[in-house]
Amino acid sequence: MKHGDRKDAVKLRDIHAMHFVMPLMYPNRCDNEAFIAQRIDLTNINAYLERKNADDPEYRYNLFQVLVTAVLKTITLRPKMNRFIANKTMYLRNEVSAAFTVKKLFADDGAEALAQIRTTGSETIDDIHNEIYRQLQLCRSDAVDPGTESLNAVASIPGGLARMVGAGARFLDRHGWMPQSVIDGDPYYCSVVLSNLGSIKLHAGYHHLTNWGTTSVFCAIGEAKKRPFYDDDGTVHMKDCVDIGLTIDERIADGYYYSRTVQLLKTLLEKPELLEKPLNEEVNFE
Repeated sequence: MKHGDRKDAVKLRDIHAMHFVMPLMYPNRCDNEAFIAQRIDLTNINAYLERKNADDPEYRYNLFQVLVTAVLKTITLRPKMNRFIANKTMYLRNEVSAAFTVKKLFADDGAEALAQIRTTGSETIDDIHNEIYRQLQLCRSDAVDPGTESLNAVASIPGGLARMVGAGARFLDRHGWMPQSVIDGDPYYCSVVLSNLGSIKLHAGYHHLTNWGTTSVFCAIGEAKKRPFYDDDGTVHMKDCVDIGLTIDERIADGYYYSRTVQLLKTLLEKPELLEKPLNEEVNFE
């Protein structure tokens, strides 16, 4: 590890002057959000899921698993999306990871747990499917996940001392000195945080980033339902689709890079069989 690197990322030393200057001028992640909305036709995904589930209907593949795999593959193949800015310095994360919240019980007082998936680049949709199942079983059991355990520990600290701990934590976070145990349990140290709003019957929409942690990408997934699609001649077709909202730190790349990234994500979702290849296997999306 070179001087200036972090335990979870390497410092980018050869970057365009604009990417060097922007964090100096606009130091806060929440002040640099770009929001991208995308509607995905589910025709091919639905057919793919039907084929995948024909052999084992009890261990089903679902839309969320397809979306998580597609987002992870997109970030793996578009590495600038795995960058983050901390303490006015740009870094490249050491791994590609995703986090999401799991509702233990769909009720007003139902508790939540935190789930994370960390990848090496060799995973396929089958690996992600298995890991999501494992994470869901863990989160919905009586076991306390590391992230929630850390939150419970902080919540038990008396008020005045808690504020001091909070100030100290923000200092460690800003300088990249946060203990690995905290990084491993905090979803906002992942490449992307996903929110499956469709599971609670909500539309996708804007979700803010946070100045805490290192996450530069937030993905909100809406409810899958039939919506109108229009041909060039104005003909209307009702198709199953899902809306996705991506909130991105605009300082980590440029608009053309984001456009190509969304194009890749759409290609993966239009051809979900590509997700059966390793995350790091290149895809032609011209």
